[in-house]
This record gives sequence, C-alpha cells and structure tokens, in this order.
Amino acid sequence: MSDLSGMSGLIEKLNNYNYRDWRTCIKSYLQGQDLWEIVGGDEIEPPPNSIRAYKKWKVKAGRALFVLKATVDKSLLSHIEDVETPKEAWDVFAALFSRKNTSRLQLLERELMNISQGDKTVSEYFLKVKNLCREIEQLDANAKIGEDRMRRIILNDMRPEYSAFITTIQGWATQPTLLELENLLASQEALAKQLAGLTVKHEEEKALYSGRHGESSRDRYR
Repeated sequence: MSDLSGMSGLIEKLNNYNYRDWRTCIKSYLQGQDLWEIVGGDEIEPPPNSIRAYKKWKVKAGRALFVLKATVDKSLLSHIEDVETPKEAWDVFAALFSRKNTSRLQLLERELMNISQGDKTVSEYFLKVKNLCREIEQLDANAKIGEDRMRRIILNDMRPEYSAFITTIQGWATQPTLLELENLLASQEALAKQLAGLTVKHEEEKALYSGRHGESSRDRYR
C-alpha cells in the first residue's frame, strides 16, 4: 500500500506556481509504488472481461487517485473532486497549468524585460533576476537563459554609479562568472557605503569643530 507519511517533507503540495516540480516528483513516486501505469501508462482503462482483474485495477486506481488528491493544495482540489480515474485527474491538471503557464510566462518575461536595479542592493537585484530566469525555465523547458544573457540583463539597468566600474569590467579579456560579477559589484557597493560614512563623519566633525571654534572666538571678545 502506498505510504504518504514519508512524502510530506519531500514533496510540496501542488499550488499555482510549482506544477512542473510537483509533476516530476509525483510521477517518480507513483512509479516507485507501481501505480504509474494506472495514471499514464498501459492500464489507464479497467481490463475487460475479468471481474478479478477489474477489482484489482480499482484498488490500484483508488490508491493512485488518493495520492494525487493528497498532494494537491485545497485551493485546487475542486478541479478533480468529481473525476473517476487517476488519468482524468492527471489530464485536468495538465490542461489547467498549460493555460496558467502561458499567462504566467508572458507576465514573467515582461517583468524580466523591464527590470532595473532601482533601490535594490546588488545582492537583491541579482537574486531577483536569477529567480525570474529560474521560474521562466521551469515553465518553459525551451527558454533556457544562460549566464551570458543573465549578465547582460543585470548590467543593462544598474544604477548610474556603477557605470564606470561596469565599463572597466567589460574591457577585461576574461569576463567574470555571474557569481564573480556579483561579488565584484557587491564589493563596490560596500566600498561606496564606507566612503559615504566617512564623508558624513568628516562633515559632522567639521561642523562640530566650527561650532566650538566659533564659540571660542566669541568668548575672546566678551
């Protein structure tokens, strides 16, 4: 009998954003439980002319359908509550997320095309771009976004204070990896913050000195 107790921490329930991962994990699990043939193989229909074989098929179909329903978020369960076979449930989600994925993919690609650093730190900006690229790849296996393209996307709209440093990097004979580029820019960011802090401290000390000097001058003329 299929045991779901060990699955809870390993397989995230299907939601609106993880269909591809869920599908991969559930298919592997069903294969390991000898239930995949009932869902997407040669046994999706009950066998004819054999009551014994039919009963055996019904038991396996019930187990497979239970696995599918138990690993779906409550918000999506209504889509398969009336289906009679695991194959029907599987096909419902395939059709549902094919439509959802197209819409979501267009939204993500538009967001990636218009992304800019804005008020994000270097690390936040890199993470945002990488997460967008990763989700696009999950929705469309043919939309592989390599490091070179990801680098171009990131450098395309960073804040102006990084322009000179970026120009220097782009002139190097060997271009840094994405991770190395992030570290270089993060170091520049940290250095700029440090220099800004020193400038502020200097101005504060200068103002304090001027204030004290002014008070001393007034005391001499009293």
